[in-house]
Amino acid sequence: MRYNIFMDESKIPKILREIPDPPKKLYIQGVLPSHDEYIYLTVIGSRKFTSYGKQACEHLLAGLAGYPFVIVSGLALGIDSIAHNAALENKLITVSVPGSGLNSDVLYPASNRGLAKRIIESGGCMVSEYEPNFKATNWSFPKRNRIMAGISHAVLVIEAENISGTRITSRLATEYNRDVFAVPGSIFSTASAGCNNLIREGATPITSVQNILEYFNLDTKKSPSQSSFILEPQEQKIINCLQEPRSRNSLADVTKMNIIQINILLSSMEIKGYITEYMGKIQKK
Repeated sequence: MRYNIFMDESKIPKILREIPDPPKKLYIQGVLPSHDEYIYLTVIGSRKFTSYGKQACEHLLAGLAGYPFVIVSGLALGIDSIAHNAALENKLITVSVPGSGLNSDVLYPASNRGLAKRIIESGGCMVSEYEPNFKATNWSFPKRNRIMAGISHAVLVIEAENISGTRITSRLATEYNRDVFAVPGSIFSTASAGCNNLIREGATPITSVQNILEYFNLDTKKSPSQSSFILEPQEQKIINCLQEPRSRNSLADVTKMNIIQINILLSSMEIKGYITEYMGKIQKK
């Protein structure tokens, strides 16, 4: 297997060399896109994702199709894998930073070795500072997180518990003066507790694709329309009840759903751009 080895620190991307503890060398399999031509966006989240997290990740990355973004993630199970796959499906270049070397027999998790191959075949790459035959350890994942934060212009957190590797990456991004975005979630979901706290601490809340595009001063007119997304049966049920603005409790009564289920659905639908909330009332967009 062939690698491009950046032994000379000066050949490591300038943005990564700016962090306090840059890697001394990088092993690259595939092609690393130019930072002058692309916006590097690290997308991370919980391994124990919810359906809301999966929908939010897939929806947001679909909205970035056709724009100059490189999607970076860690090849882990959960949101990482969803982000890589969503990038591939929408013809976005994606870069993986595993917690191991790049040899196929040591890539972790083994179930994502096929995904790694697809990433490279689609014009992306894998990046690691570890020797090619290095097996992942407990300490190698937190250490690689600094590369994910350092190589990117911004970090987008989809779902995260309060204590997690995702929170480590977002903290490093803040220390490296990178932009941190977070998708808000239900106050009843522990999977979103980390994101909600990040927003409270100053992260930019992301409730639509337009938030990301406008942040980077990109033309939002090319963004896909809402009609390209299909409503789930329960989402359609809520839309049918919104002939006039309603409160959350009113929607729960009319739809016969419990308030926790309503809150999760409404959060997902707001991310997708179907609804908005004003003065405590939910209404169609």
